Amino acid sequence: MAVRDVLDKINRRTLLIGGGVGAGLIVALAIWPRSYAPNLTAAKGETLFGAWLKIGEDGHVTVAVSQAEHGQGVYTTLPQIVADELGADWRTVAVEAAPLNPLYANKLGAAELFEGVFDRLPAPLRDAHVTRSGLMLTAASSSVRAFEDDLRQAGAAARVVLCKAAAKRWGVDWQACGTAAGFVVHGKDRLRFGELAAEAARHSPPSPVPLRGADPARLYGQSLPRLDTPSKVNGAANFAGDVRLPGMVFVSIRQAPIGNTQLTQVDRAAAARIRGMVGVVTTDKWVAAAADNWWAANKALDALAPTFRLRGALIGTDSIAQALSAALDGPGERMAAIGDLAAAFKGARLVTAEYRVGVAAHAAIETMSAAARLEDGRLELWLPTQAPGLARAAAASAIGLSESDVTVYPMLIGGSFGANLEHRAAEQAALIARELGRPVSLVWSRAEDIMHDRFRPPAMARMAARLGPNGQILGWLAKIAAPSTGRELAARLMAHDRTTGAALAIDGVGDGYAVAGATPFYRMPAYAIDHHPVDIGVPTGHWRGGAHSYTAFFTECFLDELAHVAGTEPLSFRIGMLGGDARLARCLSTAASLGGWEGGVQNSGQGIACHSFRGSRIAVLAEAHIGEGQAISVDRIVAAVDCGRQVNPDIVKQQIEGGLIFGMAAASGASTGFTENIADARGFRALGLPRLSDTPDITVEMIRSEADPGGASELGVPAIAPAIANALQASTGFRMRTLPLVPGEV
Repeated sequence: MAVRDVLDKINRRTLLIGGGVGAGLIVALAIWPRSYAPNLTAAKGETLFGAWLKIGEDGHVTVAVSQAEHGQGVYTTLPQIVADELGADWRTVAVEAAPLNPLYANKLGAAELFEGVFDRLPAPLRDAHVTRSGLMLTAASSSVRAFEDDLRQAGAAARVVLCKAAAKRWGVDWQACGTAAGFVVHGKDRLRFGELAAEAARHSPPSPVPLRGADPARLYGQSLPRLDTPSKVNGAANFAGDVRLPGMVFVSIRQAPIGNTQLTQVDRAAAARIRGMVGVVTTDKWVAAAADNWWAANKALDALAPTFRLRGALIGTDSIAQALSAALDGPGERMAAIGDLAAAFKGARLVTAEYRVGVAAHAAIETMSAAARLEDGRLELWLPTQAPGLARAAAASAIGLSESDVTVYPMLIGGSFGANLEHRAAEQAALIARELGRPVSLVWSRAEDIMHDRFRPPAMARMAARLGPNGQILGWLAKIAAPSTGRELAARLMAHDRTTGAALAIDGVGDGYAVAGATPFYRMPAYAIDHHPVDIGVPTGHWRGGAHSYTAFFTECFLDELAHVAGTEPLSFRIGMLGGDARLARCLSTAASLGGWEGGVQNSGQGIACHSFRGSRIAVLAEAHIGEGQAISVDRIVAAVDCGRQVNPDIVKQQIEGGLIFGMAAASGASTGFTENIADARGFRALGLPRLSDTPDITVEMIRSEADPGGASELGVPAIAPAIANALQASTGFRMRTLPLVPGEV
């Protein structure tokens, strides 16, 4: 699109948002075109091929991956796309973290993660700003969706110039050459990539670059071995807590309770008596103890016996529940609507229900951590991060450095589920390194990690619908009270970004992120979705699946209730309203067939639910009952998935299975209450997470599809909780409308 066309799409109001004309001009400049050069570095004997790959003299192929690897498999699937187009030998493919560069900005991830903010900006301006600011993000199941085309082009371009170099040696047309298993081939002639790399880099690919055609030897679509598995199995993989630097000290931290609280007192003398103690660093919000070993740092932290003062209101489980109820009774903002809902509801008897969802913790295996070294005015950071540029900006600001003086080394992440979008550990490690004048390794304790999480927000929904004489839905209203997590995320993570500040200043209180997934994908003449923002006093953040994790619960449970009122079998009720969504209909029918669906009749213990999510479709059939001690027992899960083309089917299946277990944990636990501004949970046991013995039989059927790749890593989460709730209704005869599901609560 030409610059003039982009400018024409921006109206005067858009340009004048966020503090007047000055801020508006800053926003407008975000769309001005720029070109960026790759800054990927090559080791001795390696040749660079653009921003995404390099080839060594020995034939190894290294792919730069701009996305964080936290178990979802991007260190395999993204290189696999490049290797497929290149014609590489998978045994020679390696991966490294890409450097910070606007070329790796994730426009799709930013649009979906900051949906409550960036959806208020014109798309051209938003996308250009994300690129200009180099916003590298791993979020919203966007990795393959965002970068498949770039990676295909990179692999194809390298293949073409390798063929040109070989063709020049052989005196043949380069278009008559091909690549296979790390060789350029022409008839019986073969040359290794490594022999040609330096020469090939001097050639230019045509525009457009020709992509590979159908070939049974293609790597795309094969379940190739994961590149990150061997090092994780043998212990060679490095995480932030494994970093060791000369003179490094080990740091434990204790932070103030949530809300308006402040550190008031520590016992430095008692801490100084701990053998190995090095120093203490304090701010208004936390105290950190540093020592020459972990044990001493933790003992010193206990000896410090920090005292915190509360200046604001008390925050507890009851205050959160009251805030949600009050918000739902107050004004909201209409986020989506179709048809005339008022006419559909006028004079009609409505079916209504209320649902609640509690606060949920991320509970990743690796707690928040960072290693930092500050020397000669330059800061180095080793940390697990899903947003390295944002972490760099935050750390630089914390100690008064320019961003150009901060280097971030993204590490492997031991799980995340969205937690490592946050950068508090980076800020803390930078401050502590500056104060102590030594490299530091900061690792939060499990209790700190849970108590100071950026939690999945709680939510409350008031659902209403009108059924027609044949059981069809004539009108649907979802009023959802939830924190404005999308706006909160943007304000917290991008505090120094003026374009984001301008977007936050646009009129309106609703947050698209907070009600994402609530718009019905079923066919009905009239519906409306209202968001009722609420301040609960607890910081919230992105959690695997985002708001879909609770909006799908509201929608699919209420749909089951409507089916019962209409006297219709729940599966037929759903399929009858899907309209033209053949992919979702096939998922539903496949899950029902594989699971031996009995119609959801009483005492069957079967429930079904489905969801359309980030370009993918899923249907889940669950079997569940109430066991001994009123414990929820999930006996079986059957899922049918259509997520478009699959780069690596085994990895996709792993992610679906992992998402199902994650969502099952949220159905029965993963939540915490609050008492006097402190989370009640301190460890995994208190979260009531399922154990291996609680894991049901799981069947995942991947439906072949030629649709564009959809999201996979979060896909298993949204539909499993409502499927379990629907199964328990069929098993027990009563409906549980609170998540986590608690027997006896309706």
